[in-house]
Amino acid sequence: MKAILDILQKAGGWHPGLYVKIENAPYMELVIEAMDESGPCGLPSLSVGHYGEQNGDLMRDPEMCFELGFARGPHLIAFYWRNDYAGIEQWSRFIEDGNYCYHRQLHEQHESFAKLWDKNLDAQRFVEAFTDKC
Repeated sequence: MKAILDILQKAGGWHPGLYVKIENAPYMELVIEAMDESGPCGLPSLSVGHYGEQNGDLMRDPEMCFELGFARGPHLIAFYWRNDYAGIEQWSRFIEDGNYCYHRQLHEQHESFAKLWDKNLDAQRFVEAFTDKC
């Protein structure tokens, strides 16, 4: 997710309370926000989502949650995917009863989707659309 990392860098890096909303017509707005809780491996986490509206309700299309890792350079590691229009919510890495759980096949799907989404965000010029007013 190089595009998201580039936006994070332009926004001053990850920090508690981070909230970035990028409007980039004709595309759905992109929201990046720091999460209050750490990810499943205890690393800082963030939510990235496109939001639409249906019947007055905000709809994620999609939302992904990532941990922000720093070993060998900044990188994002997916652990959650949601699409409200399709009615799907998936956790590929999580803590249950104090144990780290990893769904390998689902995690590979999440990482693959994140790579495709990153290419789309780059092609749609979301990094360039970011300003200090976002």
